[in-house]
Amino acid sequence: MKLNVDSTKIIKFILLKKKIVTRSHFSKVIFRDQISELQKFQLFNMKNLIRRRDFIKTATAGSISLGLVNKSLLVNNIAGYQSSGRVGIIGLDTSHSIAFSRVLNDPAAGPEFGGYKVVAAYPKGSNDIKSSVDRIPGYTEDVKKLGVEIVNSIDELLEKVDVVLLETNDGRRHLEQALQVMKTGKRMFIDKPIAASLPDTLAIFEMAKHYNVPVFSSSSLRYITGAKEIAEGSIGKVLGADTYSPATIEKTHPDLFWYGVHGVETLFTIMGTGCKSVVRNFTTDTDFVVGTWSDNRIGTFRGIRSGRSNYGGTVFGEKEITVLGKYGGYNPLLIEIIKFFQTGIVPVSPEETTEIFAFMAAAEVSKQNSGSIVHLEDVIQGAKEQARIIVSNLK
Repeated sequence: MKLNVDSTKIIKFILLKKKIVTRSHFSKVIFRDQISELQKFQLFNMKNLIRRRDFIKTATAGSISLGLVNKSLLVNNIAGYQSSGRVGIIGLDTSHSIAFSRVLNDPAAGPEFGGYKVVAAYPKGSNDIKSSVDRIPGYTEDVKKLGVEIVNSIDELLEKVDVVLLETNDGRRHLEQALQVMKTGKRMFIDKPIAASLPDTLAIFEMAKHYNVPVFSSSSLRYITGAKEIAEGSIGKVLGADTYSPATIEKTHPDLFWYGVHGVETLFTIMGTGCKSVVRNFTTDTDFVVGTWSDNRIGTFRGIRSGRSNYGGTVFGEKEITVLGKYGGYNPLLIEIIKFFQTGIVPVSPEETTEIFAFMAAAEVSKQNSGSIVHLEDVIQGAKEQARIIVSNLK
């Protein structure tokens, strides 16, 4: 049996009809004890409420398998089990933590933020990246001024919150930290980079599937002005694109994972998935990466490490050639994160994120081989073998 978003209206009707929840209560949270009441009611025995064949038609149209009502599955997937809006942050070593906290904890925050507030934070992020470690004391004081409680462990954090922003700057720590959150079934946004390797990226998504909890990752540059409209066809089919962003290198990560990911994410937002090969030209000041898509379209990324730096790009469409607009800050991404917390529907698929990181991993291999052509399929297959070993040790 399958359940899609439309069928949540049916479930809401049942819950209200049976007086399991009130209207105001439903809009806030479906508690676990209420789910057990729903189990007693047995969701699929609804002859007095709707015609069975209509329910089956609706329920099999979606993509989430229910079987008989499962408590943890419902908590994660019914109209979002809309949580009470308590947000926890892991990692106070990035400015993103401060930016998100300021917006959400602002008394004047708009309805698009759903009343979600950052209530607790675990400061430890990076252990050995000096630029990140040095930020922690100052950022800790900044969030305390916003009314955020500082806790001593991730376990303590998880007792106080409903959803999580994993903000640790160091992608090497993400799998370990994300796993602690997944085990509780709490929804989680993982900031860029989702991991410091492609095998860890695959392992994160595999473990999310194992624990039946949705997660997603994205750069805020996915929401640069104009990208969404172009991706939706405003200039016709996208025939190619050239994007650019800063590309500072951190020695503990593959070159583009640390900061070049911003411009690469913009490239994939516009071009979509389907990149088959990568060639990278590297100098101290510049990266230039050429991707060839399976339909022979070409997309490029320029990484900037010298001179004036910015974000942007040019897009070549069937109807016109256009330039991307200005970077709009963190709010567009944060709005999508809140929607995800409310619904459990990821705005960026695991497949797309995996391909973005495969593109950058392939660029790393190309650099190591003097700019040779590297096929994403080869890189992904190699990473899958490593990810299987990682996952087998975690389960």
